[in-house]
Amino acid sequence: MNQAPLVLVDGSSYLYRAFHALPPLTTSTGKPTGAVKGVLNMLLSLRRQYPQSPFAVVFDAKGKTFRDELFAHYKSHRPPMPDDLRAQVEPLHASIRALGLPLLCVDGVEADDVIGTLARQCAGAGRDVVISTGDKDMAQLVCPHVTLVNTMTGSVYDIEGVKTRFGVGPELIIDFLALMGDKVDNIPGVPGVGEKTACGLLTGINGGLQGIYANLDQVAGLSIRGAKSLAAKLEEHRDAAFLSYELATIKLDVPLDIEIDALLPEAPHREALIALYRELEFKAWLDELLREAAASQDDSDGESIQAQAQYTTILEPVDFAAWLEKLKAATLFAVDTETTSIDAQRAELVGVSFAVTENEAAYVPLTHRYMGAPEQLDLDTVLAALKPLLEDPQKTKICQHGKYDMNVLIRYGIELRGQAYDTMLESYVLDATATRHDMDSLALKYLGRGTIRFEDIAGKGAKQLTFDQIAIEQAGPYAAEDADITLRLHRTLWERLEAIPSLAKVLTDIEMPLVPVLARIERNGALVDAELLGVQSRELGEKLIELEKEAHAIAGQEFNLGSPKQLGAILYEKLGCPVLSKTAGGQPSTAESVLADLAEQDYPLPKVIMQHRTLSKLKGTYTDKLPQQINPRTGRIHTSYHQAVTATGRLSSSDPNLQNIPIRTAEGRRIRQAFIAPEGYRLLAADYSQIELRIMAHLARDESLLHAFQNDLDIHRATAAEIMGVPLEEVSNEQRRRAKAINFGLIYGMSAFGLAKQIGVGRPEAQAYIDRYFARYPGVLAYMERTRAQAAEQGYVETLFGRRLYLPEIQSKNGNLRKAAERTAINAPMQGTAADIIKRAMVAVDHWLQDSGLDARIILQVHDELVLEVHEQHVEEVREKLAPLMSQAADLAVPLLVETGIGNNWDEAH
Repeated sequence: MNQAPLVLVDGSSYLYRAFHALPPLTTSTGKPTGAVKGVLNMLLSLRRQYPQSPFAVVFDAKGKTFRDELFAHYKSHRPPMPDDLRAQVEPLHASIRALGLPLLCVDGVEADDVIGTLARQCAGAGRDVVISTGDKDMAQLVCPHVTLVNTMTGSVYDIEGVKTRFGVGPELIIDFLALMGDKVDNIPGVPGVGEKTACGLLTGINGGLQGIYANLDQVAGLSIRGAKSLAAKLEEHRDAAFLSYELATIKLDVPLDIEIDALLPEAPHREALIALYRELEFKAWLDELLREAAASQDDSDGESIQAQAQYTTILEPVDFAAWLEKLKAATLFAVDTETTSIDAQRAELVGVSFAVTENEAAYVPLTHRYMGAPEQLDLDTVLAALKPLLEDPQKTKICQHGKYDMNVLIRYGIELRGQAYDTMLESYVLDATATRHDMDSLALKYLGRGTIRFEDIAGKGAKQLTFDQIAIEQAGPYAAEDADITLRLHRTLWERLEAIPSLAKVLTDIEMPLVPVLARIERNGALVDAELLGVQSRELGEKLIELEKEAHAIAGQEFNLGSPKQLGAILYEKLGCPVLSKTAGGQPSTAESVLADLAEQDYPLPKVIMQHRTLSKLKGTYTDKLPQQINPRTGRIHTSYHQAVTATGRLSSSDPNLQNIPIRTAEGRRIRQAFIAPEGYRLLAADYSQIELRIMAHLARDESLLHAFQNDLDIHRATAAEIMGVPLEEVSNEQRRRAKAINFGLIYGMSAFGLAKQIGVGRPEAQAYIDRYFARYPGVLAYMERTRAQAAEQGYVETLFGRRLYLPEIQSKNGNLRKAAERTAINAPMQGTAADIIKRAMVAVDHWLQDSGLDARIILQVHDELVLEVHEQHVEEVREKLAPLMSQAADLAVPLLVETGIGNNWDEAH
């Protein structure tokens, strides 16, 4: 009977390789985890391939080995283990043991020796062995029963594979290593002997290392480069070669009290794994484990978690009446809608769920439409009964992403009020960088619970069902769980927020009041001129064809401008452009930054390619797509604003993304011209002027900056005068341009190298500008140093309103990661405070508009700008009130200047 092969994993080799090969990964608290995840991925893959096999993961033990006694300098060139890697060793060992996999560390020898001994024992007994490693030294162990696999590269080495890879068979690998040495392990070898020379010696003279040294007179006659002088070199380093042979030889006789069959893996220790995966924030694996735990609990208890939680699906009027009374009596309840689409402007209501106490929730199906669907309560009757409750501002409600529910319900005549809490926003305010803020992720993170996912009941891909097509028997527990989990999450998250009053205020004073405002802006939508966009698309298409012809003319042949491979061949092989950067795969890069550098060096093709990419993106993202995004019901475009995406608190938008329309090019500005005012209305745009620099002045309290803003000076001209030593009135436009680059560059942590590149001067001159800036604005330098120190001490920075941005990399031993975190620490309070200010302004402006009764509404928010649609009769009245309202959104040491403009389209108003 064939036995399953023994699988031996070189854990030490893979730990290092995973650490250096994979991108750094950290938890929300900054704990490095990338190497752990990489090795565990490999182990899980191996276990799936060899499910019946004995299995051992072997690591080097701490301390010296016999090789250190043979050669004092063995591995002495290796730098000490990086701190970020050292921190991952213990969690990895604990995870391997929790997976039920045998883990071996033997004092006095290396992992290779333990693997070699076990492999020899098994092979001697006629049993196959698979060694998983990335270490070439292990090739000496290959024999008819031993194979090497490298799961990181997919390589497999049997005897023929070793011969193909190294040019010699496994029986000569030690000799091969002895001759060429190993720089990594500091095995000396013979200087000047590389792979080709070692292979030539071993194939030209029989008998391995001993044979070569017994026949040095034959070396000169070999067809090897430098053969004539090689014999003398070999003789000179004879002792080193034989020492290297000993160092490279894997021990095959380590005393091991291990039975092979005792290496069969145990069942995973689920609770230990759950604790580890939660600590390491391996969310997908944690989700899978929790689902397995739930399933096993269902099997053992004979009833589902949902049944235990008393989830009810309401199909009878009497049951709905009973739940209605519960909701009326409750001081707080969770509410959630189920619909046919994630687009709130197009979604149809399918059902509503509620939770009042933990473990108890109900789903009211209303419009499930599938063959055999049971009779459901009447939609209008249910909504009429719920309307007073849902619109009562005194009835406290909790939602998860409540803006969506607001926009769905308003189309059914219900204006959701009293939404005091939103679990998505509670999580976001608590830690914007920690996790995704969807309900499934939050349930895993804060409740340690896997939830029913939409894909579990609706399927995936093109055949995915809409909610109204899902059987009520499946839909009920899913929807009820949503409400129950929302209630549970709120209690957990709000308790944590209350412990940090400044964060609780960010939620209650900024984020929650903004929810109905954003919902209203999304419903308002913006009118766009589809015909104008069509004209622009055609013109862009014509320009793209011209640019393509120009690129082909420069290249001297036709090629696909969108193909990095073809473009790379033209740039680097045919045109001889210098290779400035390479991809991860080792190919010359054609990335935007590389093309920009080449264009600066006056290579014409990169400049044309960049223009083509810019116009192609404008066409594909905006002029072609915007007309398709017009809502047929309203005739307008309704972007979605997202509060819980960016780390700094800034809003983002999607479908369409209005934040990324370029305004520095004529083509980009023309897209804004397609956002138009309806007949009888005008667009009014209000934009904070240099808000981040003003916040910098407030935070730094630098006298020169404060003076410039308090006296309404041109800040860039004032800065130029300060650092270039010229009178304010004599500052040239070029000097102002350079000062502007310095002002904004320092906010974003720009280096002298970056500044030099931006303003076209040498690095020493750029550094001199920076030095003079800090000499003239010492308060700014003090702020930066103070902020770096505070961030390092407490692990986060704050906005003026108490919003926190955690910086897990601020203590990293990796200098690049730490410096990036320091740059973020300096910029985040400014960018975050600007975000808080525009949000406060939106709330204030919206409240005033609602109370004023004027025919005006906010239709867009982009960066530091609000765009309103205002009836012609009210334009001046709104304009006079708007700027002061926005200026009062924060009390700074310098004025908050708001600039306004009016036009028939967005570009005119801006």
